[in-house]
Amino acid sequence: MIKTKLIAGLLLPALFSISCTKDTVIVVSNTLDIKRQNETVTLSKAQLGLKNASIDSYGIKDFKSGQMLTIQYVDIDGDGENDQLLFQPILEANSSKKYVLVTSTNSTANDSIPTCFSRFVPERTDDYAWENDRVAFRTYGPRAQKMIEENIPGGTLSSGIDAWLKRVDYPIINKWYHKELETDGSYHQDTGEGLDNFHVGASRGVGGVAVKKDTTYFISRNFTEWKTITTGPIRTSFVLKYANWDANGQQISEEKHISLDKGSNLSKYTIKVKGTDTLSVGLTLHEKDGSVTANLKEGWLSYWEDHGDSALGTGIVIPDNQLVGYEEFITEARDSSNLYGHLKVKNNSITYYAGFGWKKSKQFENESEWLDYIESFAQKANTPLQVEIK
Repeated sequence: MIKTKLIAGLLLPALFSISCTKDTVIVVSNTLDIKRQNETVTLSKAQLGLKNASIDSYGIKDFKSGQMLTIQYVDIDGDGENDQLLFQPILEANSSKKYVLVTSTNSTANDSIPTCFSRFVPERTDDYAWENDRVAFRTYGPRAQKMIEENIPGGTLSSGIDAWLKRVDYPIINKWYHKELETDGSYHQDTGEGLDNFHVGASRGVGGVAVKKDTTYFISRNFTEWKTITTGPIRTSFVLKYANWDANGQQISEEKHISLDKGSNLSKYTIKVKGTDTLSVGLTLHEKDGSVTANLKEGWLSYWEDHGDSALGTGIVIPDNQLVGYEEFITEARDSSNLYGHLKVKNNSITYYAGFGWKKSKQFENESEWLDYIESFAQKANTPLQVEIK
């Protein structure tokens, strides 16, 4: 039987203020009573007073130590010019740090395969896969759907999110596809880096969405279009579009904007959606014998289960009071039992985070450590770092 726990929590407000002067100093503040790291500060050209200048000539320096930080430039609108500068500060509890915008040759890391990486994978039908230094994911495209519809072996019909259980901090996507497609090996076998033994099927996997009508959940099919926005040392992001789909006579449009930052076990999803005022985000319950934990006020859900010769935690974090309820939906239909969080759609959009922690990766030793991580992640998501530009 699934065990259920309900925890009370507290929502905290977020602040973001900006002012600009000739000398650009960035003050980042942590108002929580916990250390903050592996969180990304995103600065636009306009915020930095660089409206008519190239952002590529600038870097970020620690005001006190003079150390240059790793940064990443992002062309968010695809016009060939970078619009944003990313960096990840480290702040002690209840503290602030100053950083300085400086002219610099420091730039986005030019590794052939950056830490935060994603790509379309046409050689394996038409997956889209993404990863960072802790986790990896994939989902499935239109050719994989067509193969199922035409009874061609090797297809996949699912808009669920697959988890690739890596246990190394370097990129594995290209290596694992090469291993599966070009050698006698398989990414379904763990030879030291991890493996793909997470079953998705028609389930929601780790963060797929659905629309509930009466007692039935309706889901989209495979993505139809993709666009990579950025890869680099700090973030990868991309867009997946879906054909309109039917929820008991109601037409739903869905477009996923997904990003994954260095050091995070959870991908960020911003879903543009029309046709419903509530969207449900799911975690597959697999054998339905794991442990469910829900924290409605802080906005998170977790499922911890035995998995192969190890254990696995999956989780969803929903900030900003968007979580309005949840359901352990259990059915005998194959791959259809999911833990669902119900999100209120605001301005045709929802935002949430979804991901996993694998015990064998040695990132988490038990369910308690996983729940501590999810709870801390939710605290930070509900209380972002404060950024002031002087």
